[in-house]
Amino acid sequence: MAAPPQLRTLLLAINALLRKRRYHAALSMLKGFRNGAVYGVKIRAPHALVMTFLFRSGSLREKLWAILQATYTHSRNLASFVFTYKGLCALQSHLQGETYQVHSFVAAFLGGVLVFGNNNNINSQINMYLMSRLLFALCRLGVGKGYIPEPRWDPFPLFTGLLWGLVLWLFEYHRPTLQPSLQSSMTYLYEDSNVWHDLSDFLIYSKRRPSE
Repeated sequence: MAAPPQLRTLLLAINALLRKRRYHAALSMLKGFRNGAVYGVKIRAPHALVMTFLFRSGSLREKLWAILQATYTHSRNLASFVFTYKGLCALQSHLQGETYQVHSFVAAFLGGVLVFGNNNNINSQINMYLMSRLLFALCRLGVGKGYIPEPRWDPFPLFTGLLWGLVLWLFEYHRPTLQPSLQSSMTYLYEDSNVWHDLSDFLIYSKRRPSE
């Protein structure tokens, strides 16, 4: 079925507006907001679903509400950050007449403080995710620029050993310092596997059912 003439006219007008270069910065902010919201849902919803049903207690309604809250927070924050970052980059370029590398840092710094500065579980997970990638990237940049000597041997095995050694030491002796979801995962792996009563909670279930 063909679209009504009024709808076709409206779509043509919208597409013409989207192609105008003078509105590109503002429209880029809007699309960035859209992409941030969609990506936040794609990333958080499956993670929240798995973690909630694996480790969270409560009724089905409480679990579903927790999943929705986590997904909404992640999606909203990511969308807001992309919108803020792109807007501040465009503003700096407009004021100074051209784009400089420092614009990206300043825009992201301010956006990070405004959007991700609240210390909650969602922001903490996002920031820690970024930090791990940032440290890798800075090391590669340092080697590429010649600030760090290129290793003569692959340091990855040593890095891996230090990483796992430190995190298990913290889990065993300084557990409150670890992020709550990491504590839950490690408890499931390293503590729940120490306890069983029969074949049911040795092989089929992690813990004995309350009725048993």
